[in-house]
Amino acid sequence: MKMEKSDLENIRQRLERREQEILSPGAALSRQGIRRHPESDSDYRQVFSLDVDRIMHSRAYTRYIDKTQVFSFSQNDHITHRVLHVQLVSKIARTIGRFLRLNEDLIEAIALGHDIGHTPFGHNGEKFLSEICRKHGIGYFQHNVQSIQFLDKAERKGVGWNLCLQTLDGVLCHDGEVHHQKLEPCRKKSFETLDHEVSEKKADPQRKLFPMTLEGCVVRFSDTIAYIGRDIEDAIRMKLIVRADLPEKSTARLGNTNGRIVYTLVTDMIENSVEQDYIAFSPEVSESLAELKKFNYERIYLTPQVKRHSEMIRRLFGILFEQYLEDIQKQNQESAIFTGFLQDMSPEYTARHVPEEIVRDFIAGMTDHYFLRQCPEEMQQELEKNRA
Repeated sequence: MKMEKSDLENIRQRLERREQEILSPGAALSRQGIRRHPESDSDYRQVFSLDVDRIMHSRAYTRYIDKTQVFSFSQNDHITHRVLHVQLVSKIARTIGRFLRLNEDLIEAIALGHDIGHTPFGHNGEKFLSEICRKHGIGYFQHNVQSIQFLDKAERKGVGWNLCLQTLDGVLCHDGEVHHQKLEPCRKKSFETLDHEVSEKKADPQRKLFPMTLEGCVVRFSDTIAYIGRDIEDAIRMKLIVRADLPEKSTARLGNTNGRIVYTLVTDMIENSVEQDYIAFSPEVSESLAELKKFNYERIYLTPQVKRHSEMIRRLFGILFEQYLEDIQKQNQESAIFTGFLQDMSPEYTARHVPEEIVRDFIAGMTDHYFLRQCPEEMQQELEKNRA
């Protein structure tokens, strides 16, 4: 028998009552979801689950498939790309959330959206675009802030997805590179708070932000759990390090393979966070993780092999930014920034953004290969010759 829409709405209401019965007192309930623009209550999906659907169907999510995680220009098919990283974050965070009785839909929404603002060529690209943005007076570029920009202001032709405050806050505050032993949610936030934190972060990258939900805290830790061991495995595949190089003190406690490291960190976090109003590692595991992160930075992320194309990529970011800025100023309708980005964009988007911000959004959204296709042919050839 076909179900009526009212029957589906009744099922949603039962699911929301079930959340209240089984989730932790500190969990974010779906009925607490707040949208910037109120929507009708006719959709039978719960609000954070709807956020997941909206993020997964965004154009920016599709472009995860060809964005660098750590290693650019690799011919090894088993090296992690951004799309796999966000899926790993989502799975790890949902596992933790299930044992802590948190809202897995909110966790998934934050996890899948947290890196949507990443530039082509990973953190190198982020650094280069930030230098250009500061030079042009539009603040620092940071991928977590740009994720909010895409999801809230640029997607759907400039209308945005109208995601819940709790989802956007978790995305903004995910800072997986910052090390903490314990995170407590900063619960009393509003959209005014979110907008203020975005502005402050653009002006000062060192501004510390903390999620408003336990779910956001879980994703922030899970970001680190997902990349720390996986980047080690990738570096071994790339012959950048060997397993014996790993710091003995860390591996003695955490393990020396990605699987063991993830299992140890997840287990420790669950054991130290259950029934608490915070998310935490034990002090001993936190110390070992900090040491392993230090090893990754020194032996992987900052090595010449990872950085060897940096100056060329920096030049290309500068060339493309200036070219697109000139194209907007001259109204060159044949430019890729018009045909590939501004075409059919809502008047609200163009009215709210200066040309420099429009160029920033266009370049930040590019995949690695699309970025290279926009560059002078001789530079493309030079980079392709040196692929690892």
